Amino acid sequence: MFVSRLALDDFRSWQQMVIDFVPGLNLLFGANGLGKTNIVEALEVLSTGGSHRTSSSAPLVRAGARKATVRANVDDDGSVTTYEVSIPVRGANRARINSGKSLYMRDVVGRVPTVVFAPEDQRLIAAEPAARRGFVNQSASQLILGYYDVLQRFNQTGRQRAALLKQIQQQRVGSDARMGSDVSAASFPTSAGSSGLSSADTPTDIGLPAYDPMAAALSGLEVWTGQFIEAGVELTRLRQRFIDMLNGPFARIYRELAGPRHHAELVYAPSFDEVTAYGDHDGHEDGEGGLLAYDPQSQRGDGDCSDLVTDSPDDQIRMAISRHFQRIYPGEVAQARNLIGPHRDDVIVRLNGMNARDYASNGEMWTLALAMKMALFEVIKAERGDDPILILDDVFAQLDESRRRQIVDFASRQSQVLITMAAESDMPQGLDAHRIDVADIVAAQDAQEDQYAQEVQESQEAQA
Repeated sequence: MFVSRLALDDFRSWQQMVIDFVPGLNLLFGANGLGKTNIVEALEVLSTGGSHRTSSSAPLVRAGARKATVRANVDDDGSVTTYEVSIPVRGANRARINSGKSLYMRDVVGRVPTVVFAPEDQRLIAAEPAARRGFVNQSASQLILGYYDVLQRFNQTGRQRAALLKQIQQQRVGSDARMGSDVSAASFPTSAGSSGLSSADTPTDIGLPAYDPMAAALSGLEVWTGQFIEAGVELTRLRQRFIDMLNGPFARIYRELAGPRHHAELVYAPSFDEVTAYGDHDGHEDGEGGLLAYDPQSQRGDGDCSDLVTDSPDDQIRMAISRHFQRIYPGEVAQARNLIGPHRDDVIVRLNGMNARDYASNGEMWTLALAMKMALFEVIKAERGDDPILILDDVFAQLDESRRRQIVDFASRQSQVLITMAAESDMPQGLDAHRIDVADIVAAQDAQEDQYAQEVQESQEAQA
């Protein structure tokens, strides 16, 4: 599998751009600011549904445009498929395959697998947990069927729940002024359900009149809390599954890069630690792992679990998390945000038993990051039976000679590699590539814009 053509409309700095690639090594060179990284970033978005450079879609759209479009022709043993992704400034991303009907983004994520090596990779070790969560989300979306969908569902549920917490906070301020009451755990929504509270405790029981806006908000919070728990538990298990897939290759590759005396490992630190505290039951009788088994026919769609027998590990996990939410409810209302959940997960990178973020040297952090990306490449290849597209975005200038040689050796063995660098002469020895001068593409785009502007002016003059 390789990308033979990439076309961009209003993506980042590119108004319109078409570029052809070949199997093997492709070198995009040119001065900084021409848009080299934007080109390979577009392919990353098509592949994973997101970018390692931003957490939202809006920056991907060229200033003044309403949406960006990425199209890629992918050649798989002579059969060419066109994948298209539309990225609006506001709203959900959409996709098409071979100009067919509009699809959800989840329908194309992972179809064109990529692994990106970038100057920011060291942040996977040194930065805050959000950087590692981003890596997990992009990587697992390519590897695990349904991961991207579960992630989107969890994020949407989290936004809805946070909005209700904000609403309750604002209404509580007015209520406290009138009644002199305080936020307490007793104010947590209490009808039966995933919240784990008694159905006898209703909004009226806590001093709220019927049809009071606070009662409606508390009732809604119960529903969204139940759904937040369901999606969060599912996402937690999928993340644990991904880390388990990556850990073995990561440890082995790091030893190969750094020497046999060094041991590296990845440790998943979930916010919903109740999932691991109650065992690794994954909802499958055959024990093979995967998605949390959730049968909507056996549970009410509003998150009500009052009719469940709470002997199973799944039920114990949900009830334990519900009790946790009860304990932190005052703090959640005070801060108007979700204080626990997979959005607060971390992956701890350990080197020789120590947290690498605190103890590893700069060189060790680079080697750990390289090992993570190489391990991801290996796992995707093993799971899919095909090489991912390897993207090396301006990485050689950031590495010492030893690590440059390691990257060169790794890249030379892959089916398709896209490399960006500022100067053509920076290309390491041992790599012979199809070379693309990005300045020529920019010049062609500028000429096209000038011609269009001239045609518009001539048309206006003719009408006058």
